[in-house]
Amino acid sequence: MTKLNRLAASLIAITFAGFMPPAQAETDKLSVVASFSIIGDFAKQVGGDRIELRTLVGPDSDAHVYEPKPADAIALARADVVLVNGLLFEGFLQRLVEASGTSATIATLTEGADILHDPNGGHYHYSGGQAIFHAAPNDPHAWQSVANAKVYVQNIARAFCEADKNGCLTYEANAATYVGELADLDVEVKQAIDAIPAERRVAVVAHNAFRYFERDYGMTFLSPQGVSTESEASAADVASLIREIREKRAAAVFAENIADARLVEQIASEAGLTLGGTLYSDALSPEDGPSPTYVDLMRHNVNTLGKAINGG
Repeated sequence: MTKLNRLAASLIAITFAGFMPPAQAETDKLSVVASFSIIGDFAKQVGGDRIELRTLVGPDSDAHVYEPKPADAIALARADVVLVNGLLFEGFLQRLVEASGTSATIATLTEGADILHDPNGGHYHYSGGQAIFHAAPNDPHAWQSVANAKVYVQNIARAFCEADKNGCLTYEANAATYVGELADLDVEVKQAIDAIPAERRVAVVAHNAFRYFERDYGMTFLSPQGVSTESEASAADVASLIREIREKRAAAVFAENIADARLVEQIASEAGLTLGGTLYSDALSPEDGPSPTYVDLMRHNVNTLGKAINGG
């Protein structure tokens, strides 16, 4: 039995056993499912108290390798709106939608955003010491641009208004307030990066999640490429990256909250650089961490970059 069939069978079994929770329509709140934690935060900012939110891929978790559970299919089956990134970021999503049989609106939040074509057709990220290739013709990490984050928020407000017309004025007001906060954040990020000398704005990360940040804010991020999907990075792969680090005079190496740190620790050691801290790429931190919201995530990342590179 395939994973899809097992998921569907589990959902059917739960339903017919009488354990399916009451439909969300029986409450006066909009039932919303967000695919991962960053989108979940956007949904909270727009929906406020008018929504009941479930986030599938939680804090410090990697949506690239997430395996859906029967409870996720139940959540989609009961949802009014499902918020997703799109651009093939959530590899699990299509089979989950099929298993759930949901009639919810599926809102793709990257629609209308300024999207980067991925010249290599995908990128690597690291889990359990292994390099895993994520194939995608466009770079899905669009939220690393605050300008794109505004588009996400506007798309969420539109989806909520269509599903809950009585709450539309509230959603639009919340979105407008938050977009204003994001505009201030965009200026703050630009100023923080401008404070780093131009010749030192080169950093090393575990996977290529920061191309939008590069484009909008003038940083350069190096990451391991050409690594086998079946094994750890080879000595030749690491040696090639070390040469690039030296040629481009990278100033620091950073771990990521969703990635295994062993590879970047090895790279830092061989390049004679220190590990500059942890950047938040594809997920927020838990509530008691440094990046429990998107605004916190962006501030944490620029502060971590600045302190490590400028030596402050």
